[in-house]
Amino acid sequence: MSSEDNTTARSGRSWGRRPGHITWRVRMVLMALFGLAVVTVWTTNSLLTERFTSTTRNRAELRLALYSGNLLSELRRNAIVPQLLARDPALIGALNSSDYTASSQRLISFKDEIGVASLQLLDRDGRIVAATDREKLGAQLRNASYFVDAMRADATIFSTIEREAGGYQFLYSRRIESGTNVMGVVVVEVDLRKFERAWAGISDAVIVTDSNGTIVLATENQWRGLSEEDALSRETPESAIERAIRATADWTALPPDAYVLGEGVMRMETRIPFRGWRMASFTTYASVREKVNGVLALEIMGFAILLSLVFYALSRRTALRMMLFQRESVELRALNTRLQREIAERERVQETLAVTEQTLAQSSKLAALGEMSAAVSHELNQPLAAMKTYLAGARLLLNRNRPDEAMAAFKRIDGLIERMGAITRQLKSYARKGTDSLAPVNLNEALSSSLSMMEPQLRQRAVRITQILPTEPVLVLADRVRIEQVIINLLRNAIDATKSVQDPEIEILLAKGETARLSVRDNGHGIEDPDQLFEPFYTTKQPGDGVGLGLAISSGIVGDLGGRLTARNGQAGGAVFDVQLPIYEPAQDAAE
Repeated sequence: MSSEDNTTARSGRSWGRRPGHITWRVRMVLMALFGLAVVTVWTTNSLLTERFTSTTRNRAELRLALYSGNLLSELRRNAIVPQLLARDPALIGALNSSDYTASSQRLISFKDEIGVASLQLLDRDGRIVAATDREKLGAQLRNASYFVDAMRADATIFSTIEREAGGYQFLYSRRIESGTNVMGVVVVEVDLRKFERAWAGISDAVIVTDSNGTIVLATENQWRGLSEEDALSRETPESAIERAIRATADWTALPPDAYVLGEGVMRMETRIPFRGWRMASFTTYASVREKVNGVLALEIMGFAILLSLVFYALSRRTALRMMLFQRESVELRALNTRLQREIAERERVQETLAVTEQTLAQSSKLAALGEMSAAVSHELNQPLAAMKTYLAGARLLLNRNRPDEAMAAFKRIDGLIERMGAITRQLKSYARKGTDSLAPVNLNEALSSSLSMMEPQLRQRAVRITQILPTEPVLVLADRVRIEQVIINLLRNAIDATKSVQDPEIEILLAKGETARLSVRDNGHGIEDPDQLFEPFYTTKQPGDGVGLGLAISSGIVGDLGGRLTARNGQAGGAVFDVQLPIYEPAQDAAE
């Protein structure tokens, strides 16, 4: 027997003497891996299911808010159409002369421009004399509720009419008058079916119910005309939501909000501020399970690979060491190659460093120009809106042969033009971080001037203003234009904050103590993120309503004057903005 055979034999006897020890170690490793895998998968499933469910719920709430907003915008936009058509001279003339040869074509042109489903013109007897659908000409609608209600009421009537083929028609109707005579009725059908078609492209089921709880819009055709309870319990053909539910095992850790065909779904509901309508959506847990199962699959795969590596290590320890050495050698060669590439790359970076610095300098200039342009646009928007209102009033006064009052309006416009020039100069100074000449300013007068500037917006929104002012003047050392700019920004934010409030109210408090304090409180929905409120370009308004510079500029102005601008949520709701400025004492100033 050779020495090599002797070594092999001794090795075999050594393994043969301790088989129990190896088996015990293998069992312990396998049990530890199995226990770790079970705990990890269970914990991951619980935590991620709750987290992804919360994320899905938040996204469903966001989609529901977007859908309800679009639906309400469409209804409100089409509510104006009957008022405009009721004043159309061509339609009034056609009803007076009973000549309707061009009326249908005129309504067709209006339909394409406005984007409604259909338009109809009815005479005083309820007969359709003009329509975008010529097949309906001559139909008699004398007993239709929307015709009867429109003939009786001097207002726009909204009606929900059930179709014979299923679904509903949404109609606005208004009577047409010629002098004191009622000549007919114009009917506008709102196209809300387009929202159903848009909603049908997602995995959510969406319904809209009226004040009686009847479903008037739904992504499932069989649900229209039913209550929500009847619709959810009704057996329907194979649908998108049913296929999604059946294809996914719903074993989430959270209880479902509702059941569709016996399967749990996530139900979200919101109120539409229109005739008691409500909107609800039903979201499946498919996306939650897909994300959780994806992570669990990766974890299980990791444990499977780890288990394979354990067996591989027990059976091929020597070969593994050789492979590790070879791998380290390959990694070192690859690392050497990467280092050489990085050296070459850094040399190229150094060559282009000068060009990059020039590009960054130019980008900084462009950013400053963009910020300045946005600020000028934001601050000039208010005077421009007031000028538009005064111009309309002056035109009306001139038409009524009242030139003296029109001249007063033109003087106000001239004052607004001067104010726009002052704002432009001030914003240029603000961009240069320069200082303006300061003078004593009476906050009572500045507040009165600002309210006069905001008068058109306040009158249009019917905002109730409550003022609590001291009898004596409140003087501060400041720039009159900049102070009024701060007050106008605060009033405008308060008006925007009360857009969705039924009875908008703004309370203004001016007090004089150790400092001059001006508080503006609204009854809106309050401040969502106070930390970012005064950051430039931060805004919660819709695109086109604001750029997020008003409060940032106002905070800078108050800070330059030695004061402080703060914001908080009121105890009774709404937001409260406080401006504190040092009191100006004429006697003390003269003594100094």
